[in-house]
Amino acid sequence: MSSVNTDAVTSKQIVSKSIVSKSIRSPRIPSKLKLLGADIKRHKVSYLFLAPFLLLFTLFTIVPIFTSIGLSFSYYNIIESPRYIGLSNYRLLFVDDDIFLKAIGITFKFAMITGPVGYIMAFLLAWVISQIPIKYRFFYTLCFYTPSITSATAMSVVWLYLFAGDRKGLINYWALKLGINHEPYLFLQNVNSIVPVIIIVSLWMSMGIGFLAFLAGLQNVPKDLYEAGAIDGIKYRLQELWYITIPSVKPQLLFGAVLQVVFSLQVFDVSVQLVGIPSPLYAGHTILTHLFDYAFIKFEMGYASAIAVVLFLMMIGMNRLIFKWLGRD
Repeated sequence: MSSVNTDAVTSKQIVSKSIVSKSIRSPRIPSKLKLLGADIKRHKVSYLFLAPFLLLFTLFTIVPIFTSIGLSFSYYNIIESPRYIGLSNYRLLFVDDDIFLKAIGITFKFAMITGPVGYIMAFLLAWVISQIPIKYRFFYTLCFYTPSITSATAMSVVWLYLFAGDRKGLINYWALKLGINHEPYLFLQNVNSIVPVIIIVSLWMSMGIGFLAFLAGLQNVPKDLYEAGAIDGIKYRLQELWYITIPSVKPQLLFGAVLQVVFSLQVFDVSVQLVGIPSPLYAGHTILTHLFDYAFIKFEMGYASAIAVVLFLMMIGMNRLIFKWLGRD
């Protein structure tokens, strides 16, 4: 009888020990919502100041995103109520819409050129400006930054004058005068030159917030690092740039890369102002111009929402790649 009791006690001890060991190995982790609630209680004043921004961000960013996702599964032409049609819009996009598939190719071609080139240009120009005397920095910064804050409509007036397809166009005027061409070249009507022209104008307008972020980061690199580098044998500016400057401005590099991706995938204003909607043989047709065409010309909001969702996913995917590449330690 005693042996039975001792066996029962032993089994209970084993069970209790196993339960304790399991609880130690897998502690109960509070959910993220509970952690957020506890953080809000600790920092009530901070979240109170953030509340107006969070409210506006929710109303004008979060809500439209989820609304677009919902509308992408419906037929909606503004006049009638949205009607659920499942994945029909997406099937039409990738199977039957040849113009959309062409727009994807043009957008990626544009992004693969303007993204890296604009990113490198912005960083190198910021680095060069950071090397010149302080009294000249403001002037050069203003010269390179101004095009990015000027409207595409205003800038198109200048570029249309340069690329006009008659003898009054500045490039054609000098090409004819110097004997390079015997007749005006139609820069904005020839399908082979439309994308290069849009790329040139977009690069000229790409020195935006990323450029300023690079410049601010470069000016805040501690001078002690350069002095320590000189002691360790770094003699040339390019060595300083590679071994000291670039690692020191990694957060700004990541920030600028994200902005450049968004800019390169959202080409719209320049294309519309220079070649219109639709462009000749859809040679300058991008995803965003395709979206605008269906949303505000054809008023097919459900289909336009599907295009917007595809573009949104493309941006998320490219940004994830950038974070994986530049965000690693």
